[in-house]
Amino acid sequence: MTDDPGSDAGAERTDGDSHRTDGDSHRTDGGAAIVEEADDPTAASTTTDDADAGTSVDDADVERVDAGGEADDDAGADRRIASIEDRFTGRWNGIDAAALLAIGVGALAQSPAAFLVGAVGVAYAAYAHMARPPEVELRIERAFGDDRPDPGEAVDVTVRITNEGAAIPDLRIVDGVPPQLHVVEGAPRLATELGAGETVELNYSISAERGRHGFELVRAIARGYSGAVERDARVRSTTDDEVYCTPGGLPPSTDLSLQSLTTPYAGRVETDIGGDGAEFYATREYQRGDPLSRVDWNRKARTGELSTVEFREERAASVVLLIDVRAEAWLRPDDASSSAVERSVEGAMQVFSSLIDGGDRVGVAVVGATDPWLPPGSGEDHRARARNLFVEHPLLTADSADDLVQRPISVTALRRQLPSHSQVILFSPLCDDDVIEQAKLLDAGGHLVTAISPDPTATATSGQTVAHVERALRLSELRRAGPRVADWQWDESLAAAISRAGERWSA
Repeated sequence: MTDDPGSDAGAERTDGDSHRTDGDSHRTDGGAAIVEEADDPTAASTTTDDADAGTSVDDADVERVDAGGEADDDAGADRRIASIEDRFTGRWNGIDAAALLAIGVGALAQSPAAFLVGAVGVAYAAYAHMARPPEVELRIERAFGDDRPDPGEAVDVTVRITNEGAAIPDLRIVDGVPPQLHVVEGAPRLATELGAGETVELNYSISAERGRHGFELVRAIARGYSGAVERDARVRSTTDDEVYCTPGGLPPSTDLSLQSLTTPYAGRVETDIGGDGAEFYATREYQRGDPLSRVDWNRKARTGELSTVEFREERAASVVLLIDVRAEAWLRPDDASSSAVERSVEGAMQVFSSLIDGGDRVGVAVVGATDPWLPPGSGEDHRARARNLFVEHPLLTADSADDLVQRPISVTALRRQLPSHSQVILFSPLCDDDVIEQAKLLDAGGHLVTAISPDPTATATSGQTVAHVERALRLSELRRAGPRVADWQWDESLAAAISRAGERWSA
């Protein structure tokens, strides 16, 4: 529900070359209204508060005038109108009866004054019934400060409303903010008078959430000077109204320390193979065809023997990001926090971006299902496919929490998907024994495993403390079996968790 429209001080109006700020939005007929946005775009549940009369008109008091939901095809602006509904507001309810009563009293009492008051009332009632709402011919343009923000980042939204028709004495605007996004500054609504050709700006800020978010239709409610009838229209924007939120990569200083299982392709992972590289590896006997730049001329000068210098080769890794989406992984430290699955997906997106920037081949799979499956690859097209998978696949979105099912782990099916030279980075809270056993089987089967585990446990109660200790024991068990483990605390960044775990890995 909106606040009192008269308090909207953030409406900036422009007319031709002039530029002025509306410090206060007033109704020309002296009244004020509160508009509550309906969930159904076609609903007509507009609540009107008459500030002068102190009365409230609910749905039962609203009489539908015209159910015409189709616009005139002759007007170009009408193509932007999704639906229109005209209705009486109830502002003049009771004036008919009051006027007739006054006329009756005047006739019986032979009072000219009472009769005159009744006649004036009849005139007002006729005016109210003959009133028509203004035409809604608006151009809506929406702009974002950043249409690809990181999760949690504040995004400025600017909505420009241009009146391409006749003047509208009383216009109420409610922007269609997606339900997943929260307004953190300002308000997505305004009330104003908008003259012909004038433009008004609505400014507010939202907090970005991971995913693709399309803005809904703008609701515009227009009234004439009498305020007796209003036109409720849903207006399409003329711009691409979508916010696409994905986390960026890890900071460049973050050393993910991939394990030495690599592909034949050149990359950044140091191997125990001699060849081209930057770090000295060994010397061997010279062979015909070796480049002269690799001949150890110092040794030739000392001993007269030809030898070739080999360097430690750096190759690209093939990495599969394995995300635990089972019901057992949908855990959170409190009701206000995101789940461990959502945190795992965000972490996987950061790791994916960093690895593919470094030239590695990266794929995506989930624990508990064979779909989605993105084979390891590289390049911008592969990055785009992965981005779409992360933000749109049902198992990787927050909506999947509403339809959780038990998903058994099938390492056999997963190993059939994995290339033989792929290592695995597992994202899981590691709060049950099944995932620990399967991680050990993958590692023992030749797919070196690194586990990044967001910690969803708390210690506020004795039961939570027990769960916290049990998880810590599982992490220790997995480390002893060989896989590397990064314990990702809830209040730290992924980069900090990896850096802290890297000290243990290099020890």
